[in-house]
Amino acid sequence: MNDITIKAGVIGLCLAASATPSPLYKLYAAAWAIPTSTLSLIYATYCLGVLAALLLFGRISDSWGRRPAILAGLAGLLVSLGLFLTASGAGWLFVARGLQGVATGVAISAAGAALIDLRPATAGVLNTLASGLGMGGGGLLGAVLVEYAPAPLLTPFAVLAVVTLLLLAGVWRRPETLGARAGFRMAAPGVPKDILGSFVLSGLGVTSSWSIVGLYLALVPALAPALMGSAGNLPGGLAIFVMGTAAALAPTLARRLPGPAGGRGLPVLAQLSTGMLVLAAGVALLALSVSAGSATGFILSSVVIGLGGGLGLGGSLGLLGAAAPPEHRARVMSAFYVVAYAAISLPAIAAGFVVRASGPVATFRGFGAGIIAVALATFLLARTRTRRAAEARL
Repeated sequence: MNDITIKAGVIGLCLAASATPSPLYKLYAAAWAIPTSTLSLIYATYCLGVLAALLLFGRISDSWGRRPAILAGLAGLLVSLGLFLTASGAGWLFVARGLQGVATGVAISAAGAALIDLRPATAGVLNTLASGLGMGGGGLLGAVLVEYAPAPLLTPFAVLAVVTLLLLAGVWRRPETLGARAGFRMAAPGVPKDILGSFVLSGLGVTSSWSIVGLYLALVPALAPALMGSAGNLPGGLAIFVMGTAAALAPTLARRLPGPAGGRGLPVLAQLSTGMLVLAAGVALLALSVSAGSATGFILSSVVIGLGGGLGLGGSLGLLGAAAPPEHRARVMSAFYVVAYAAISLPAIAAGFVVRASGPVATFRGFGAGIIAVALATFLLARTRTRRAAEARL
């Protein structure tokens, strides 16, 4: 594997590992009599671990180096998978998920910065491809192994541990991508003032794109079996895979579309604004589909949501990657992922509590309306910035 594939693989692995435990929660609840509210708190522990790592260690790869930071993150992820394998109660799950979150925060911020080091022009595409395939593949992996593999509480984590070991070996063998380094230095994420406008717009884009992912992961396992007429975990896993694959392919599709001045490829602002419109349409279609009980509409809306979210994430990363100065890339990427993980976690955690009183359909309608509003506001801001840039060139 080359350096770019390895760095993208780290991001994909971290997101796959975050999604894989989702179909296992029902088994944990049955085996250890864990209430639904406790499962929501276990998920929250993972998200808090990611945010804590980004806030405390977000800049270490700018000073310590990308390679040692990624190695540390992968080592922590491997330990967390070992804790899942030996878990015997809810307390173990809290510790395992918390450590997994910390390891993920360290690894993805460093790997994302390394992709910008290696391929500044296409880092957003590579990151989105890895994120979409990782999330979709992780959801499907968990569902398939729960349904068909022996020892369903062990096999998924054993598979992830093998992949983690392979990536650890790959990262160990690759050279450092950062030039001058000052040694290990802790610092909070931050955004230089001169790129604050770009960061805000990118943050709104990832808020829309990842909040629907969090909501989807929280509610689709309950919605999919009834909509698709099949019991078990596989319908939910397949739906997550469809959405993740569509998100992964969206930036590649955008690069093949006609661009300005007869060229090919949508500019990053056009990707972002187009993605927000497509995402809003997909969320609205999914809300209508679950209300009508339409399996066809459900699958179609999952594809549309994936395409919109992938375009939105790719445009956000492309905009930020072009603006971030080299000496602050990990710091800026950490701040970006703080926004992203807040978006993917807070609505999902809230939905986990609301769904018990309102049901999954009403819960999705309410939270989906909020996501549509943010997406449309982001579309308007991106279009305004595009218009101003065009006027400035005249």
